[in-house]
Amino acid sequence: MTSPLPLDSVFQTVLEVPNRTPSPDLPRRLTGLFRELALPEPTRPVEDIEDQIWALWGSHEDRLAEETLMAAVEAIGSGSLKTARPLLDHLVGTYPDWAEAWNKRATLASIEKRDADSLLDIARTLQLEPRHFGAIAGFGNICLRNAHLNEARAAFQIALSINPHMDDLRDMLENLSPHHLMLH
Repeated sequence: MTSPLPLDSVFQTVLEVPNRTPSPDLPRRLTGLFRELALPEPTRPVEDIEDQIWALWGSHEDRLAEETLMAAVEAIGSGSLKTARPLLDHLVGTYPDWAEAWNKRATLASIEKRDADSLLDIARTLQLEPRHFGAIAGFGNICLRNAHLNEARAAFQIALSINPHMDDLRDMLENLSPHHLMLH
């Protein structure tokens, strides 16, 4: 028997994202990068800005922590999910204020279809880094998988308000429009 999804409480966290302040532990450079990312046409490639944001999210003052996160990401990428899980459990236990460790564990749980666990980790990610468009999109995808279309729509809109260059989300949002759904 699976536990009920903590959807409402996490959805509330997602809805509060625009009003939340990021953790003071996050690199200050992120603020300028998010400002640049929000521009309709940034002066440099969007991919470069996104890569810098992801690199800063994945950085940690403890080099071993960074290496452990990279090992977990590589394990997930190669399908070695059983290898990734204890690494990520260790990271969130040892570094509970590291948003990206929580996000990667949320990603793993989502891949494993442990949606309740993923949602709780997404909530923690967003408490620490409310601008985490990846975590918000992950929430939306879990909502889709569980037929919560309104919540998915709202999550995708919020993620796009942070990163308007996520074309795949824009397409998903268009497919979720009430008008489009009525035509099928």
